[in-house]
Amino acid sequence: MNKRGPIIIIEDDLDDQDMLKEVFLDLENKNEVLFFGDGEKALEYLITSPIKPFIIFSDINMPRLTGMELRQQIQENEDLRIKSIPFLFFSTSSEQQHIVDAYSKSAQGFFVKPNSYNELKATIKTIVDYWNKCVAPDYVK
Repeated sequence: MNKRGPIIIIEDDLDDQDMLKEVFLDLENKNEVLFFGDGEKALEYLITSPIKPFIIFSDINMPRLTGMELRQQIQENEDLRIKSIPFLFFSTSSEQQHIVDAYSKSAQGFFVKPNSYNELKATIKTIVDYWNKCVAPDYVK
């Protein structure tokens, strides 16, 4: 796990992107935060970039390639899978089927976006702190 790598956020709602940018600034996050408006652009970045991200936050319902489809593509791509990048769903949806589908695709977490800024900030802080303390295998191909 590359704890200094960028945090990838895949979110098509520009208001949500702006709020998340503000949260990461308020938390004085040291990682670069990269935003992608759809899963297809994120997947292209993940495949072509030599930089290993720290965490991926993905919405579920997005144009072109949904969060679930993106997760499936990552799982099927050996080069991406062995990077052991934590993949979290971060969505307004709390449908039980979405949660079941997420974990069946080996997502490392599913979080419902909080309604208030302070709750959002606390949730993001908890997630980033957790993954900063977590250890993961470093596979070599």
